[in-house]
Amino acid sequence: MIAVSLCDVTIRYGDFEAVAHVSADFPAGAVGLLGRNGAGKTSILKALLGLVRPTSGTLTISGVPEGATAVELRRHVGYMPEKDCFVPGLNGFETVRLAAELSGLPGREAARRAHEVLWLCDLGEQRYREVSGYSAGMRQKVKLATALVHDPMTLFLDEPTNGLDPDGRREMLELVEGLASSLGKSVVLSSHILPDVERVCRDVVVIDRGRVVASGPVAELTRASIRVLDLETGPVDELETVLRGAGAIEVEPNARGGVAVTLPESIATRDVFRAVAAAGGEVRRLVERRRTLAEVFLGAVRADEAGAPPAEGTE
Repeated sequence: MIAVSLCDVTIRYGDFEAVAHVSADFPAGAVGLLGRNGAGKTSILKALLGLVRPTSGTLTISGVPEGATAVELRRHVGYMPEKDCFVPGLNGFETVRLAAELSGLPGREAARRAHEVLWLCDLGEQRYREVSGYSAGMRQKVKLATALVHDPMTLFLDEPTNGLDPDGRREMLELVEGLASSLGKSVVLSSHILPDVERVCRDVVVIDRGRVVASGPVAELTRASIRVLDLETGPVDELETVLRGAGAIEVEPNARGGVAVTLPESIATRDVFRAVAAAGGEVRRLVERRRTLAEVFLGAVRADEAGAPPAEGTE
């Protein structure tokens, strides 16, 4: 199921082209929207929220009627902005209740929903304190609560871990992960913190200079183009000779005290097990080496800057 779809979207501010002919699908679940500052992420989010009108192209959000006005659209989606945006003097409960009422919920229902989402976001015991006195982590959580209070199926989160310490980041990511995995929400997570995206998101869309330079499942994008296995074995005389006899292209020591084995696609992992067993040893550990999301991101951006054709698995 596709939660959000962009088809040939261009966004201009005067003569400046912020987004150039972007086409991308965001599957249901948690999807990361990655890019450097100025890459076009915020412009895409604003267009999806109806705050900016694209110069050309179409944007579709699952569950939002075609031709919906900007006000109607925002009743179907939730938005957590990067920067603080609170009404001075309101406490946490009043802040979230106000967001619920602005989304169209009647007063009693708005209050009930405000209490529920504040407990969900671990702010139940702090809901009557003024937001101005909240810590950075609590302010991020109350922004998430305002995005959730009207129970939208699609959420747009802009840098949700911005300014948080390690514990705060962990708590926020656990909340976001639960929204997608347990509550069935579709989440578009815009961030420059790649480990956060890699932890929470199954799919990513990478934007650079207003264009999509990579997209797809994280598991596919981080798969190394050359198969390298980190291997630890029991005693085997002439291990390198044994592995090369099984078809290994290269065998060299790794940081764990074992060896890194580079295999061609024609050689299966089981052939390594068989070769080691035939030599009288045993495989104690074997892990296929993968690229990090940071390596995928940097590779896509550098290829874009160099004008090179996108790598396999990118657009």
